[in-house]
Amino acid sequence: MTDLLIIGGGPAGYVAAERAGHKGLSVILFEKKALGGVCLNEGCIPTKTMLYSAKTYENALHGDKYGIFAENVRFEYDKIVSRKNKVVRKLVAGIKTKMKVNNVTVVEGEAVIAGRSDKGIEVTCNGENHLGKNLLICTGSEASVPPIPGLKDAGDVILTNREILALKEQPENLVVIGGGVIGMEFASFYNSLGSKVTVIEMLPEILGNNDFEISAMSRDIFVKKGIEFHLNAKVVQVEGNKVIFEKDGETHTVEGDKILLSVGRRANTQGFGLENIGVELHKGGIKVDEKMRTNVPNVFAAGDVTGFSLLAHTASREGEVVVNNLTGRNDVMRYNAIPGVVYINPEIAAVGETEESAKAKNIAYKVAKLPMAYAGRFVAENEGGSGLCKVLVGEKYGEVIGVHMIGNPSSEMIYGACMAIEQEMTLEEMKEVVFPHPTVSEIFKEVVFEF
Repeated sequence: MTDLLIIGGGPAGYVAAERAGHKGLSVILFEKKALGGVCLNEGCIPTKTMLYSAKTYENALHGDKYGIFAENVRFEYDKIVSRKNKVVRKLVAGIKTKMKVNNVTVVEGEAVIAGRSDKGIEVTCNGENHLGKNLLICTGSEASVPPIPGLKDAGDVILTNREILALKEQPENLVVIGGGVIGMEFASFYNSLGSKVTVIEMLPEILGNNDFEISAMSRDIFVKKGIEFHLNAKVVQVEGNKVIFEKDGETHTVEGDKILLSVGRRANTQGFGLENIGVELHKGGIKVDEKMRTNVPNVFAAGDVTGFSLLAHTASREGEVVVNNLTGRNDVMRYNAIPGVVYINPEIAAVGETEESAKAKNIAYKVAKLPMAYAGRFVAENEGGSGLCKVLVGEKYGEVIGVHMIGNPSSEMIYGACMAIEQEMTLEEMKEVVFPHPTVSEIFKEVVFEF
C-alpha cells in the first residue's frame, strides 16, 4: 500500500510529492497532462517569460533616458514564443528530476477515485488499481467561460489564457474581457509590443482585489501607454469579433482580431470520482479545514480545487501543510500573509489587508505611504517612473497588517512584508531592522518612519 496518492501535478501536487518523498513516504503522483500544472504550462511561468521579453523591448526602446541609444529596435514574436516554450520545457524537466530524486512514482494518465474502504483509498489510472493510506486531491482550476450570447459561435476569435499563449502571431487589436490579474498581464504584454488593447471590466476599477489607490495608479499609467479602459461595463453579447457592452445605460461596441476571456477561474471538481467517496463541496470547490482535510477521513485537498486562494504559492504551502501533518508535525494553513503580485510594467505587489478590506472587517488601522522615489535605488533605475508604497498597521498595537506597492521590482520585495505580517512585527520592531543601501526595499522602512 502506498502512503500517499496525489491526483494532480501542479504546484500543490508536485511540492507535496517532493516533501513527502523527502521525508520517506511512498508517493504516487498522477498527472493527465504535464507536470507543473496550469501554472508552469499555461499560466505563471509562460506569461512571466513573455512579459520579460516585452519589458526588455520597452527598455531598449527608451534606453535614451539612461544615455543608451539603439537603432532599429525590433522584436520577433515567434522567437518570444519559442523562448517561452524552451523555459517551460526546462522547468518541467526539472520537476521530473525532483520527483525521481525523492523517489516519487509519477503515473501519466487520468486518475479516477474508485472508492474507499477499511483497506484504504483506491484510485484507478490506465486500467490499473492503486491503493493508498491517504489521498491528496490537487486537480486545480480552469478558465471560467461566462454565458455571454454569441460567445460559442465566435470560433477561434475567442481565447482563454491557454489559447492566447499558443498564438503564432501577435494580434493587432486585442479586446480583453475582464481587468483582473490575468487580463491585465496579457494587456500589458501586448500593449508593450504595440497592439491596440481594450479592456472591459464590470467593476469600478481594474485589479479588484488590490488596494484601490494602487489599482487606479496602474490604470492611469496604462492609459498613458495607450490602453483603452471601459469600467462599470457589462458585456451583453459577442458577434464574431465584436464585443457589445452596456455602460451608463448606453450600448457600445468594440472590435478585436482576438478576444481574451479573463473573468476568473473555477475549481476542477468533476470527472474524477469525488462522488464515489462523498467528498463535500463548498462554494464551487472542495471544502477543507485548516489542515486541508476534507470531510472524508484520510482525504485531503490543496490548491485551486478548494476554490479559495487561487495562487500557485498558496497551493504549494497548502500541500506542505498536508505533508507536515502526515509526518508528525502539527501544522495549519494561514491566509493572512499570502502575497499577490501583478507582473505588469510597473509591477504591483501586495500582502495583507487593504484599506477597503480593513474597513469591511471593522479593523481599526492607521496608514502611511510614500512615493517610491524616496528610495535612491528606485530613482537610479526608473527614470521618470512613478510608484508608491503604502503600509497599514493596527491602531491598537501598531502591528503591520498590510503592505501595497507599485513600482519595479515590487515582486522581489514583498516577501519582507509577508514576514513582518506573519511574525506580527510592530512599527518599533520594523524600525530596528537594517535594510541594505541602496535598495528599493528601503522604501518599506522609510514609510514605517512616517507613522
